[in-house]
Amino acid sequence: MEQYASDYHFPNIQFYVDDGYSGASFNRPDFQRMMADMEDGKIGIIITKGLSRLGRNQLHTGLYIEERFPQFGVRYIAINDNVDTENTERSELMPFKNLFNEWFVRDTSRKIRAVQRAKAERGERLGTRAPYGYKKDEDVKGKLIVDEESAAVVRRIFALCAAGNGPSQIARILWREQVLCPAMYVYQRFGSKHVGLFLDKPYNWNSDTVANMLENELYIGNTLNMKYSTRSYKDRRKVEHPREECVVVEGSHAALIGRETWDIVQRVRQNRRRPTKMEELNKYSGLVVCADCGSTMVLHRAHTMSASYNHFTCRTYKKEGTEGCTAHYIREQILDEVVLENIRRVTARAREHPQEFAAYISGRHSAELQREIRGKEKELTALNQRARELDAIFKRLYEDSVLRRISSRPCPAATQRR
Repeated sequence: MEQYASDYHFPNIQFYVDDGYSGASFNRPDFQRMMADMEDGKIGIIITKGLSRLGRNQLHTGLYIEERFPQFGVRYIAINDNVDTENTERSELMPFKNLFNEWFVRDTSRKIRAVQRAKAERGERLGTRAPYGYKKDEDVKGKLIVDEESAAVVRRIFALCAAGNGPSQIARILWREQVLCPAMYVYQRFGSKHVGLFLDKPYNWNSDTVANMLENELYIGNTLNMKYSTRSYKDRRKVEHPREECVVVEGSHAALIGRETWDIVQRVRQNRRRPTKMEELNKYSGLVVCADCGSTMVLHRAHTMSASYNHFTCRTYKKEGTEGCTAHYIREQILDEVVLENIRRVTARAREHPQEFAAYISGRHSAELQREIRGKEKELTALNQRARELDAIFKRLYEDSVLRRISSRPCPAATQRR
């Protein structure tokens, strides 16, 4: 390009280089710098080796060449593609060339996605970093082994949650005990930097980090692949998929947490409780519900108020007034008496008729189990029905192919791509 500029006597050469950036995006540092210089009137001619060096997005590349550059009086030349905006005859095939350039990116993206899906279905872990609590096996590529030092912290986090502590409380406990946060621990132990690393805050535990760990099946030995994806090669924003759409590989590595502890933690997490402004966690938090609107009732208490006046009111009524619900009200002291009386009645019944009580509890568990079994049976029936439909489709396609009702030859476009 320097020789080309010299041959055609273009002075004041300035290079703009974005090495290592994809042409599918125009958010490239030096490209943006070039646009700023163009808008300041510092550029008269832009030269690239080919159209693909300007960009591999058909619409945006055409927009820059046909609208943005002429708007600032800039001439554009693509040497190898014989494009010069001062000569319209030499630019007639430019839209088609831009389309082929974008097809290359699209085809590459499709191949990468196929490779990632194949690796996921083989049970290989797609992540590049070892998660907190593990480290990479130096002998076997892609295998995780337990890092005992950080694994002890993970086990303690689960134990604290099983004991009734929420993520915010656990984060404060770890901060007070000066336990290194995951980013700082990985940096000190393995020398790897992370986007969340703050060297001046080595114990920067937060509730989101703890909550993500408590919900991560990785710690019971499962690998969830394809949990995140992007919408397309043009839109790089992450999309999170539900567990049903992920590729789950059970027992892919050593578990840090036992199944019993995991189940307890998940039950605790399903009934999340928030501490009050007085930094106390009420025993009824999340359990007192309005009988009319079904919303959780809110506890009212204050340092200046006697404990005997602590009371619950309907959340909907508090927010919307009589338009949402009515003014339900119950004192915490009265609720204590009702619950205590009910506990006494149940325990007395259990002592007087132990066999009947055991049968009742067993029946409750059996009923819950039967509901779960019925749900799974419905799901299995739907899957079997779908399998039969697919078998019928494949059979018809096979018969049509054998009877030559449809052609088995690949399309010309596919042949050219290969």
